[in-house]
Amino acid sequence: MDASNYRRVPLAVVAPRDADDIAATLAVCREHGVPVVPRGGGTSIAGQATGVGVVLDTTRYLNRVVSLDPEARTAVVQPGVICDELRSAAAPYGLTFGPDPSTHSRCTIGGMIGNNSCGAHSVAWGTTADNVREVTALLYGGERVRLLGEGGGGLDALPARLRDGLRSLVEGDLALLRTGFPELPRRISGYALDALLPERGVDLARAFTGSEGTLGVVSEATVRLVRAPGARVLAILGYADENAAADAASTLLPHGPLTVEGMASDLVGPVAAASLPRGGAWLFVEVGGDSPEQARAHAGALLRDAAAECTDSAVITDPAHQRALWRIREDASGTATRMPDAGGTSLPERSRGLGGEAWPGWEDCAVPPARLGGYLRDFRALLSQHGLRGTPYGHFGDGCIHVRIDFDLLTEPGIARFRAFSYDLADLVVAHGGSLSGEHGDGQARAELLPRMYGSELVQLFERFKDLWDPAGGMNPGMLARPHRLDENLRFAVLPREPVDVAFGYPEDGGDFSAAVRRCVGVAKCRTTSVSGAGVMCPSFRATGDERHSTRGRARLLHEMLAGEVIADGWRSTEVRDALDLCLSCKGCRTDCPVGVDMATYKAEFLHHHYAGRLRPAAHYAMGWLPVWLRAAAALRLAPVANAAARVGPLAALARRVGGIAPERDLPELAAEPFPRWWRARARRRAGRPGVRDSGRDRSRDRDRAQDRDRGRDRPTVVLWPDTFTSYLAPGVGRAAVAVLEDAGLRVVVPPTGPGRPLCCGLTWVSTGQLDRAKQVMRRAVDAVAPALDAGLPLVVLEPSCAATLRGDLPELLGPDTPGAARLAASVLTFAQALDQYAPNWRPPRVDRPVVGQTHCHQHAVLGDAAERTLRERAGLTGELSGGCCGLAGNFGFEAGHYEVSVACAEEALLPAVRDRPAGAEVLADGFSCRTQLHQLAGQRARHLAEVLAEALAERRDEE
Repeated sequence: MDASNYRRVPLAVVAPRDADDIAATLAVCREHGVPVVPRGGGTSIAGQATGVGVVLDTTRYLNRVVSLDPEARTAVVQPGVICDELRSAAAPYGLTFGPDPSTHSRCTIGGMIGNNSCGAHSVAWGTTADNVREVTALLYGGERVRLLGEGGGGLDALPARLRDGLRSLVEGDLALLRTGFPELPRRISGYALDALLPERGVDLARAFTGSEGTLGVVSEATVRLVRAPGARVLAILGYADENAAADAASTLLPHGPLTVEGMASDLVGPVAAASLPRGGAWLFVEVGGDSPEQARAHAGALLRDAAAECTDSAVITDPAHQRALWRIREDASGTATRMPDAGGTSLPERSRGLGGEAWPGWEDCAVPPARLGGYLRDFRALLSQHGLRGTPYGHFGDGCIHVRIDFDLLTEPGIARFRAFSYDLADLVVAHGGSLSGEHGDGQARAELLPRMYGSELVQLFERFKDLWDPAGGMNPGMLARPHRLDENLRFAVLPREPVDVAFGYPEDGGDFSAAVRRCVGVAKCRTTSVSGAGVMCPSFRATGDERHSTRGRARLLHEMLAGEVIADGWRSTEVRDALDLCLSCKGCRTDCPVGVDMATYKAEFLHHHYAGRLRPAAHYAMGWLPVWLRAAAALRLAPVANAAARVGPLAALARRVGGIAPERDLPELAAEPFPRWWRARARRRAGRPGVRDSGRDRSRDRDRAQDRDRGRDRPTVVLWPDTFTSYLAPGVGRAAVAVLEDAGLRVVVPPTGPGRPLCCGLTWVSTGQLDRAKQVMRRAVDAVAPALDAGLPLVVLEPSCAATLRGDLPELLGPDTPGAARLAASVLTFAQALDQYAPNWRPPRVDRPVVGQTHCHQHAVLGDAAERTLRERAGLTGELSGGCCGLAGNFGFEAGHYEVSVACAEEALLPAVRDRPAGAEVLADGFSCRTQLHQLAGQRARHLAEVLAEALAERRDEE
């Protein structure tokens, strides 16, 4: 599968290391009559990267920038080079690669050449074809060819068979080639045969670009680089509606913008719209200049000319703010796949076309920019005529519209409507002088319709052109020339029609696991090769570079598991188990994936079924049941014995082996005084009971607080959740949190725990897929805090992973049938959120030092960190925390076989940030796993934010 509606099962995947490997693969396939599909990544949404023969994956090894010539402004690249990596290589010279699809963080140059990709900046720098100077390719027949650009020598460098055939094709139909192609900036459909005309300089590189892997395999390419502006400004123009924005887009082009992107309120949503200028639709117009002042002046001139048409406008100069706004646009290929009413609709409702899933198929047709407004009006009317809905957006300045449409691709009537609509829309696009594809190619989705655009004579020329390059028909058959039907090979056809029996509720997918798996539309944001800002997804892919370890790869394997063809043993599949084994359950995809694929939940679901009634790995018993073992050790006061034994090499090695723990790991030290015991002793002291030891500082604090006992009942009360990690492994965090919360004027209560009254969120059972046990633990938690919930008290959770479990996993596992589950989830607050909401006027102590560390991955994905940022700022803790995942991730990094991946994840962002920290910097990590990883890999003590503030409070109190 690619990012399209199509699925085909190849015979094999080959990851060539060099051009000779490509040649050898082609030779074997040629000998056996097996087709070949070259594949890059991140650009194909029309089915052209699917195939039944051998798939050539160039992303694994053929991914180098071979050379870069800043004087000539060119670069020589291998096909698997990611667009952003080329741009990064060019940036030190003030250069960039112009084409930049929204998938620029993971799409490859080879894939961009295959589909003639464009991106937001094409109004300034053109399509990929405009930026390719030379292509070296290998043909199915074994020839290696060098394809030069305009004026590069024409056909003379080609093998005689190909040279003579192309010359005959062009000279025999000059009139048709000169008149048969519409003139518009985003004409991507079909083969670019007009590039071979003498007056076009016989541009072989351009003619090859956009051929979708049907002519040959790119082994190397020389591309043009362009001068990047010294400064950029984003002007956002609001309009009354989408049509007004579309009508205005072409009028801005004389100002020489870098981008003119359009979207309407039905894509942006009310929350994001509140941060934009007043209007129902917007144009994002980026302009550049040699300096910030020049860029602002450029934007000002544009806005003055546009003022009469737009309802409101804004100029964004801050780069971070610009990136945040651009993310709305770049994530649209995923977010547009979920219509507003997606949540809660059932499978039968969706299969009748009433639900919220929307699909590609008409993702990027284009019309002349001046006709865009009229086209969109007719397009909306055609949607209504067919009873369909979609959310158009895209490259308004180029007349190119992206849209996902709520096709019903699960039933025969729905597929018939999909086919009928496709023909009607093709006619509409042609009537407006447009191209069926304006960016991502025709593939299987549109190639059948090329006769509607070009007529039968030109399509026959396409077939002759294909045959000259590939007479055996071995290169990506069924695409462009003699295409498959657009309603064949649909990827949904193999999925079960009835809901699958599962443990989680999947409320956003109507309780249907198949619908949850269908969420993955393949836009491949999980295949990014570096952490972006505060993002997390997908650390295991970045560590291994293997597609099956990406969120998308795992979702595809689950798709095949449900299909039951390639993977025939269902939940018992070892292939799916092995792919999920390196999933850290970081939950990053829950937020970072544009469609919210939640692989941590899917992994827990799979493990639940996979090991049902069977012996589990030792780590599931050792770490899945960790709360039980820690409570038992605390009850028996075994911490000194256990800690001493852990320091004896042979005993520690035996414990690791029996528990399935990585031999490279040290066993965490158990707390001598668990937090619940400390809390109970403190309560006894406060009640005036004798014989309880305490410290001088405790006595001093207790005397101060005793004066507030009577009025303490009027303070806001918060319930501090005694999570397992804080209680038995890091009680200092709990003590610090109590000190800070009480200093802020809050009354802290802790649910009773101890022998016979265990309290846990169920995290360790969820992460190991022991969901029946997790439900028992969670129900007990709901019952235990029911009185507090009845009183409307918030639940403050110090460990981010436990807070995320209570906030997300608990209600999804227990469902609406468990009274109080949703109420408990809604009551969960982090430490900083509690202070923000219940003590907004509290003045935190000033720490005034820089910070380094990492935002916990579960915090990022489920809880958000706005309150933490605000609290750090108010305390004078400056600097940003890293994104990504620490790599320990609860039980993951402790399990045998995971150590190397765990370390690789830590080395991505966290460890370098800590090593390079400024003098005096505070190392922050609210998660026990993050602190443990830093201690074991870097010998560095990290602290919870509560500990830092508590220390500063004590210092402030001593000074007073």
